[in-house]
Amino acid sequence: MMCAAQAGQRGRRVLLIDHAAQLAEKIRISGGGRCNFTNLRVTADNYLSRNPHFVRSALARYGSREFIELVDRHRIAWHEREHGQLFCDHSAQDIIDMLRSECADGGVDWAMPVTVERIERLPADTTSGAPRFRVHCATGTACCASLVIASGGLSIPKIGASPFGYRIAEQFGLPIVAPLPALVPLTLPPETLQRLSTLAGISLEVEASCAGGSFREAALVTHRGLSGPAILQISSYWQAQAYDGGARAPVTLDLLPGTDVHAWLQQHAHARSLLPNLLAERLPKRFAQAWCELHGWSRPLNQFRSAELDSVADTLQAWPLAPSGTQGYAKAEVTLGGVDTRALSSRTMEANACPGLYFVGEVMDVTGHLGGYNFQWAWSSGHAAGQFV
Repeated sequence: MMCAAQAGQRGRRVLLIDHAAQLAEKIRISGGGRCNFTNLRVTADNYLSRNPHFVRSALARYGSREFIELVDRHRIAWHEREHGQLFCDHSAQDIIDMLRSECADGGVDWAMPVTVERIERLPADTTSGAPRFRVHCATGTACCASLVIASGGLSIPKIGASPFGYRIAEQFGLPIVAPLPALVPLTLPPETLQRLSTLAGISLEVEASCAGGSFREAALVTHRGLSGPAILQISSYWQAQAYDGGARAPVTLDLLPGTDVHAWLQQHAHARSLLPNLLAERLPKRFAQAWCELHGWSRPLNQFRSAELDSVADTLQAWPLAPSGTQGYAKAEVTLGGVDTRALSSRTMEANACPGLYFVGEVMDVTGHLGGYNFQWAWSSGHAAGQFV
């Protein structure tokens, strides 16, 4: 919709084709129905890609400030939450209505719900504006000089996610970075789950780290493993290791972020109180007890040698967990991987080897952090393409 609105307002004739029966479901369900539509702190560092500098151009030309100006122009009330996240005061529907209105201002035509059956490339014609593609739909055909694929990734299949965009990219010779679930809960192996099974539902603040990423937010113990903002964030980094081959490094959790754990434990080295009871001063009690039992440390502090307390401190600050996997696309917020951006122009989003073919949003190998960054990439990339199609 962002791309269509921009192109239409430039005077281009635009047809927006969508196979879904309900418009913009991913916007509607986001942010608990309030849509975390952008973030005040958007930079290129908030995105993962095999081509990490690709996002810079589009973000620089249309960033969070420009989208906020659009939201304000439509008189949508919003508020800021932690970590610079912006949400609608009323409803995510406000953002959908805003984009629909922008499309109306550009005279955009709609075909919805309509399934695209196949796309063919027409013989080359150097005439300006000459059709390059023919799109065959269940309801008929349409020819166009520019074809924009904004079909998203594989996350949340129940609202219509499909590999359509990847198939089109492959049809026209563009490489794909293998898709993986991202911003997704992690599962743990049975032997770890068995020891932590009684802790499901417990949440605590941690600093989760893996493969160069680090996030200090809440983690949640579940019946299948770990979730919560810190885990969703670090899951993308844990998953991205698959592209480098070899074994994946574990996720490490600092259970007492911001605390000099070594000094704190040494202060209590001669105490007769149990280690779980001391940890319960700063961690949920049931978690402290189960964590100590998991490591065989449920005894009085004065029974630990100094080196053992150092080991306890080290583990509290970097508890290594090797996930067994993820909860998959059904629980994933977004998709890691996608159309390889090295085959696209960072200025226009056009395929280098296929003039007139553009890709925007999540279908590309660009994955944002949790907190409005993926929506901002949709707005930024859509705006960029909309200036050139």
